[in-house]
Amino acid sequence: MAWATKSWALAGVAVLSLALTGCAASAEEPAAPVMTAAMTPAADGGFQSFLAGVRAEAMEKGIRAETLDAALGNVQHIDRVIELDRKQPEFTLRFDDYLGRIVTQSRVDEGRRKLAENRELLQAIEKRYGVQPRFIVALWGIETGFGKNTGGMSVVSSLATLAYDGRRSKYFRTELMNALTILDQGHIAAPSMIGSWAGAMGQCQFMPSTFLRFSVDWDGDGRKNIWSNRGDALASAANYLAGEGWRGDQTWGRAVRLPAGFDTKLLGVDTRKSLEEWNALGVRGADGKPLPARDLTGSVVLAEGTKGPAFLVYDNFRTIMKWNRSTFFALTVGHLADRIGGK
Repeated sequence: MAWATKSWALAGVAVLSLALTGCAASAEEPAAPVMTAAMTPAADGGFQSFLAGVRAEAMEKGIRAETLDAALGNVQHIDRVIELDRKQPEFTLRFDDYLGRIVTQSRVDEGRRKLAENRELLQAIEKRYGVQPRFIVALWGIETGFGKNTGGMSVVSSLATLAYDGRRSKYFRTELMNALTILDQGHIAAPSMIGSWAGAMGQCQFMPSTFLRFSVDWDGDGRKNIWSNRGDALASAANYLAGEGWRGDQTWGRAVRLPAGFDTKLLGVDTRKSLEEWNALGVRGADGKPLPARDLTGSVVLAEGTKGPAFLVYDNFRTIMKWNRSTFFALTVGHLADRIGGK
């Protein structure tokens, strides 16, 4: 998911919900924000007082009263959100297992169909933002199954619940204010602002702060609709990547072979060398051949940190890591993009 701040995101480990569903929303999350025992009306005094404070702060920021009536009038404290936040587990899946769960043949096939079906749109987006279509489609497929699994909870209720909880209240209160700003700008109606339990929204799973920075009104209708407008959603994803430093003349990286006795101190994204330098150190392509003679700098990483398959990664890999700070995620996006693109 494209979050402006993801300090708790995992680097090199898989989140089970992502591994099983390809969506930033939890696999255990309900399909629709229906009233259940896990959702309680905003009736207790503490939560009501909290909402009153949110309303007062929002009005000070210039958000209209009618927006706040619509957004906060039916807010629920969602107990399930707290449960999911508390038990975000780390799974020690091997990279090959993770990759196999995400990059299935069915997802590759569907990605190729989506690439073909949206070729004209994606080419226009590439022309404007310089992001190759296969990467946009790969992110779209991993995040929400090409727009099918965008989450089932009220974003405002989820963010209010997390902001009230206290564990990361400052961050989520800011995101709640951002969500109210989006509603006040008229991009989406409050009942339709649906997303994951943590507040990630739409076909590209943007947090509200990311939406405000990078979302795009591709069709010029005055609304940035990343929920149901495919052009807006895919252009917003491309704008995010471009804004975070994407290079349209480069790929993400490549699988490599390391020589016997390779100095492990050279591993990691902090060590950058030219392809010529890596060649001199004995790094070879996955086929055993020398690396290409291109004016590129890259870093050698192991998929599982200190073990696993080796990859030589470029600046675009670092940009994908800004989208989701997981080595597994970034490598998988690159691999899926290559498969979708016919590599």
